[in-house]
Amino acid sequence: MKRRNVLIVDDEPDALVAVQAILESAGCDGIVTCGDTACMWGEMATGHVELVILDLIMPGTPGEETLARLREDYPDVPVIIATSVNELDTAIRCMRRGAHDYLLKPIESERLIVAVRHALELCDLQRTNAALRDSLFSVELQSPAAFSAIQSTDPNMIAIFKYLEAVSPSAHPILITGETGVGKELAARAIHSVSGRTGRFVAVNTAGLDDTMLADALFGHLKGAYTGADTARKGLVEQAAGGTLFLDEIGELSMASQVKLLRLLQEREFHPLGSDTARLSDARIVAATSRSEIDLQSSEHFRRDLYYRLKTHHIHLPPLRERRNDLRVLTDEFLRAAAAEYGKPVPTAPEELSALLDTWHFPGNVRELRAMVFDAVAAHTGKMLSLRTFKNAMGLTNGHGEAPASVTKPALTFHDRLPTFKESEALLLEEAMRRAKGNMTIAAGLLGVTRQAVSQRLKSRDEQ
Repeated sequence: MKRRNVLIVDDEPDALVAVQAILESAGCDGIVTCGDTACMWGEMATGHVELVILDLIMPGTPGEETLARLREDYPDVPVIIATSVNELDTAIRCMRRGAHDYLLKPIESERLIVAVRHALELCDLQRTNAALRDSLFSVELQSPAAFSAIQSTDPNMIAIFKYLEAVSPSAHPILITGETGVGKELAARAIHSVSGRTGRFVAVNTAGLDDTMLADALFGHLKGAYTGADTARKGLVEQAAGGTLFLDEIGELSMASQVKLLRLLQEREFHPLGSDTARLSDARIVAATSRSEIDLQSSEHFRRDLYYRLKTHHIHLPPLRERRNDLRVLTDEFLRAAAAEYGKPVPTAPEELSALLDTWHFPGNVRELRAMVFDAVAAHTGKMLSLRTFKNAMGLTNGHGEAPASVTKPALTFHDRLPTFKESEALLLEEAMRRAKGNMTIAAGLLGVTRQAVSQRLKSRDEQ
């Protein structure tokens, strides 16, 4: 709950000290205290106060009037009333005047911490909503450099970037869904970059880690916590203090690990292995999964309360086949990156490459395209980039530049009437030319025939 500018207003010095100590023990820093309302108004005028904890019985102006003025002049700053007045009517009037909560003295530590946490979360949501409203009217990204690694001109992707800019400053979790290879970790790094957080970006892939291994990785352990734990070790949660913790493949967590993660999200606290004392965390959680939303919601192996907690903010990164306009810009970027890595001049891509790539559905998405380009550049020796490695990767050749001998499964479905051989040939030719955008060489590769065969069939078709 690390946060600045929580203002405590009370004319009793002991009460100020007690409330401040409770909040500091919960990890809240930057607390300001005032013993009178004159001091309070001076602090409010700075514009930095995020929350006020106000004693209802103060010398001078009645507390309820002070509350009313605070809500009128500073409507975005929540006010928690702390008082020894145990009267239902007074509490009701304060809540109607806009108090966020009403606490009785002596204040219970847990009650105070929960009230403050909820009030600050409300501030986060209000700021996020305001940022989202602003982003709807914004034409350009405010931080384009943060998203440069993702490389996209697709309108849907730009809309996602703008949304991430708006929600990045929030402390609430973000869930990123999308197929393998779409760039979920790159999006998480962009979130961290835009957030302005001063801590580290720490990533962990949770797939394949059992409950004990994951708990040790995330929460660390004390010396002697288990056999072989000769020294204490900080977990990734502590390493990400003040920063971002990225949990990849969150859908594969065991039920026991899900319970621990839920507590971390709800209470912002965790227990290192071997410790009975809870520690607080202010790391921002960004989670990712290649499982679909429907799968997460309907699965008996994933807690719904955790799903909805993670989905406070959510983006779905589309697969590459749904953003084909990005194929050229991504290919050019990977060509430059591969040439730099292999110490070669940037090769010239043949005109046919764009049409060839556009015929492929890219089950591995951007990661698959990158692997194709890097493999092609690694094998490249001339000036013009060869299409052979791309065709090999797509299964359009047998690995030696020749068409594959057979297809392992049927790719066509038929209705009641079977087409004739002549009709089938015409339909296949038409579809191949459409996918190849009129390029006969690419169409021939798709059909497993020579370019001359495609040319002859097209000529025969036109003559009919």
